[in-house]
Amino acid sequence: MEIRAEKPEDVATIRQVNIAAFERENEANLVDKLRKVTSTFSFVAVQDDSVVAHIFFSPVSFVGKCSRDVFLLGLAPLAVLPKYQRQGIGSLLVQYTLKECDRAGCNAVVVLGHPAYYPRFGFIPAREKGLGCEYSVPDEAFMVLELSHEALKDCSGIVKYRPEFMSV
Repeated sequence: MEIRAEKPEDVATIRQVNIAAFERENEANLVDKLRKVTSTFSFVAVQDDSVVAHIFFSPVSFVGKCSRDVFLLGLAPLAVLPKYQRQGIGSLLVQYTLKECDRAGCNAVVVLGHPAYYPRFGFIPAREKGLGCEYSVPDEAFMVLELSHEALKDCSGIVKYRPEFMSV
């Protein structure tokens, strides 16, 4: 299993991975739109020379108070081809890419996802760090992971996703 940054020749395959994983085009369309945004990170898992999984991070904004500037990313989407699901590929992809986000200077990552899945990587409900989501979602589904120690200390407010997310 190789995990690496997306290459231009991966774009069409990544689109198909997202469509297959979510059984609709919304997430694939989102990724296509977000590629044009600066400070995005896109990674793939490759097995036998084929892209079998994809993960994408895009910048989110913070409206509230914080004693320092923070660089926040939103993890979305995470897609694994159905025949490769439940084999640990998604977990490997998340673990590897969180380290890459940290190396790139990201202070924290938010995710709107399954509350039984993301805590294994250290994500906690964002409300525990004083953060809320702009969308009306259950508190336990909106999570955050600080990549640097106390990155969100003295922060409170609402996390806002890019407008492209309105189409999902």
